[in-house]
Amino acid sequence: MTFKGTERSYTQRWFSCPKPNHEARLSLFCFPYGGGGSAIYNAWPKGLPSFVEAYSAQLPGHGQRFSESLVTNIPTLVEMLTRAILPYVDRPYTFFGHSMGAIICFELARNLRRRYGSEPAYLFVSGHRAPQIPKTTPLVHELPDSEFITELKKIGTSKDLLDSAELLAMLLPVIRADYKMIESYSYTEEPPLKCPIMAFGGVRDDGVPRVHLEAWKEQTATDFGVRMIPGDHFFIHTEEADLLRIISTELYMYC
Repeated sequence: MTFKGTERSYTQRWFSCPKPNHEARLSLFCFPYGGGGSAIYNAWPKGLPSFVEAYSAQLPGHGQRFSESLVTNIPTLVEMLTRAILPYVDRPYTFFGHSMGAIICFELARNLRRRYGSEPAYLFVSGHRAPQIPKTTPLVHELPDSEFITELKKIGTSKDLLDSAELLAMLLPVIRADYKMIESYSYTEEPPLKCPIMAFGGVRDDGVPRVHLEAWKEQTATDFGVRMIPGDHFFIHTEEADLLRIISTELYMYC
């Protein structure tokens, strides 16, 4: 499937390819957690099958796009991502998203289906409750800086970041904007996706219990699975090899 009318010059701002693979027959698009940039997935290609080409999403106001305005609502971001990804979905593709990225790639998949009749071959969601489960805890993005930082400590945010006043001053507004985006997200019911979904969670991630991961099953009309990984909310870093092994096995089976 080929979509016209979108220039690569626009899309290249949105997706980086750490290791181009011209022999690939499948694309894996990876979406970051709050405050994260495309670099968090730079090492992933070495742990993926040879038939996969990995792309990392770079959002406005993050990483190399730090000078651009931040986006603070999911619908706007998804529309922008839809335009950006069109030239890349002319072959089978899959999505992976962690935390905030899980909701972004889920809504991107639904928007591509609505507008173009295109769906990913597989959806991997990680570190976030199913979208239909409403948030019941207080809004973190509205907290004063000191309390906001305390919440970041609870989920296992990098100590190097939290101990650096300079880094915090630079990145705290970015992280707060991402929290605002995900905490203002409003789920709208639609038919389940036709692609398989696998949900990942951290064994020690108290904010995302297994029961909230299992609820992702409602969002697919086909196969579904849950895998609990050792670690806290940021198990995607501490247990990267194990996570990539599971993803690779699923891609071999389904794609």
